[in-house]
Amino acid sequence: MMPKNKNIVRAVNKNVRSSPRKINILLKNIRGKKADIAIRDLSFARQRIAFEIKKTLQSAIANAENNNQYDIDNLYIKEAYVGKSIVLKRFRARAKGRASAIKKPYSNLTIILSENINQKRELHGTKS
Repeated sequence: MMPKNKNIVRAVNKNVRSSPRKINILLKNIRGKKADIAIRDLSFARQRIAFEIKKTLQSAIANAENNNQYDIDNLYIKEAYVGKSIVLKRFRARAKGRASAIKKPYSNLTIILSENINQKRELHGTKS
């Protein structure tokens, strides 16, 4: 269990019908980004599972707004990770009376948002 940090909000989507490898490709793209930019990126992603990730992210934003009264403009994705869930095992008939397994994996998706309090970031360039 995570320590009770004051400025983090999470949303968990369990039993998402996709493999963790496929979800992780999209999660890599949104880690560390601002929440509204991440939603925009997921809206235009071509993968089917991007819709589920977007739904989970919107749920996390709603949690931050309604439960913790955070400002949506300051939210960014602190962590986004995926883990294995159940695997449905199915069989496909093959030649000569054989069968081969078909695995239908499910995933657990977790998105953790944090509020970016320090707005003044050091600009890159000469130190003067």
